[in-house]
Amino acid sequence: MKTNLQENRTPGAILLNMLIAAVSLFVNGFGVYLTIQANIGAGPWDVLNIGVSKSTGILYGSASIAISLSILLIDIILREPIGIAMFIDAVVVGKSVDFFNWIHLVPACQSLWTGIPVMIVGLFILAYTQYTYMIASLGCGPRDTLLVALAKRAKRIPIGAVSIALLSSATLVGWLLGGPVGVGTLICAFGTGPIMQLAFTTVRFDATRIRHQRLKDSVKVLTVALSGRDSN
Repeated sequence: MKTNLQENRTPGAILLNMLIAAVSLFVNGFGVYLTIQANIGAGPWDVLNIGVSKSTGILYGSASIAISLSILLIDIILREPIGIAMFIDAVVVGKSVDFFNWIHLVPACQSLWTGIPVMIVGLFILAYTQYTYMIASLGCGPRDTLLVALAKRAKRIPIGAVSIALLSSATLVGWLLGGPVGVGTLICAFGTGPIMQLAFTTVRFDATRIRHQRLKDSVKVLTVALSGRDSN
């Protein structure tokens, strides 16, 4: 049975879950940072983020935010459900990577033998923080929402094929802009799903049972509570 916290019925629950989502996504950014520092080719979306960063001269995080908000706008146009955490996702992950780049926490790997383990550790961090982010029940990431939206409209095409097409497009554009493509890109593309499934299994988490609260419903809970306080 769901708890009030999971269902975001109160302002306190929403605010606490926003904090949980923000912390989870900050740590998620560290996972992204590790996959980049593995220095054997970035994941498909990060190839695009880094490519945009290199071609425009802006920070990785700024490029990530610009791309995430653009995708979020597409999600809205396609009338997909939007949650508060989607906006947190769009901002926090990219700036988290910028932070870890700024403090130079982990040096770039210089070989496959060190790069592959660092890449895999990063993917496990991504998987477990995806779990803690999703249990906040305040919305999926903009990219995941876009994937679902495209799959709905390409009814005769399996979602796996839609995912491959989307990731391939991101990788191609990113590579043309100077993003790093290598064996790590393949590890991310084909290893993320199984690693995430393994992580979800260890914590007994079924992502399909989460019912994310839409932005308008979160705003309604918050405004009703605020109105109640004003009247008192």
